[in-house]
Amino acid sequence: MIKTVIIEDEKPAARKLERLISLFTDLELVATLNSVEEGLDWFQNNQHPDLIFSDIVLGDGLSFDIFERVPTRSFMIYTTAFDQYTLKAFKLNSIDYLLKPIMEEDLEKAINKFKSFLPSESSNNSLEIKSLIKEEKQKLSRVLVKIGYNLKIVQTDEVSCFYSENKIVYLQTKERTYPTDFTLDELQEVLEEKKFFRVNRQFIINSNFIKNIHISPYYKVEMEFQPEEEITVSRDRVKDFKDWLTN
Repeated sequence: MIKTVIIEDEKPAARKLERLISLFTDLELVATLNSVEEGLDWFQNNQHPDLIFSDIVLGDGLSFDIFERVPTRSFMIYTTAFDQYTLKAFKLNSIDYLLKPIMEEDLEKAINKFKSFLPSESSNNSLEIKSLIKEEKQKLSRVLVKIGYNLKIVQTDEVSCFYSENKIVYLQTKERTYPTDFTLDELQEVLEEKKFFRVNRQFIINSNFIKNIHISPYYKVEMEFQPEEEITVSRDRVKDFKDWLTN
């Protein structure tokens, strides 16, 4: 049996997930935890399960806080309404990332993915499993930004470019600029490579919004929507940039 734990602070969501998990006869639910505090206590005093289904934003913090204080080898399937935390999730043993409301079909796919990572008689290599997980990383499709006391979801397809200024990374859309919680290095790991390219230390651009490219005396990119600052391609990135444009 696959020992399983749920971490979820919304009771209706927890009950629904418990019901869905009960449909899988090889999964045994051993605990449902409702907060960071409860999670810390449980994981400090119990044998860790094989698989954890965890919401990210809990009433008293982020579920990441639990496993940064109590490291675990359990595999994670994160369940949340936003994919803002994709990068951090995949750094913490995550094999999948389910957006709410969770559908039975999506849950089944995630569980089957978990099973595919389990060592078999022909493969007991943990490095091989970690490699498979790395290849399965999802790409960031939405960014959650804060506007005053409100939150807004921005689709990455709407982003002309990401850029850093005064140690803050912003995203630029047709309408306006929004600050984010990312670094450019983090964004490089989770943005779709075919669409986004880091032209220099300050800018990541979206190919769908390129307006013009000047090549003399250096490569300069004009975007449909961008901050006032000029966007140039670093000399050591020119070849990769040209390859990216043609792929």
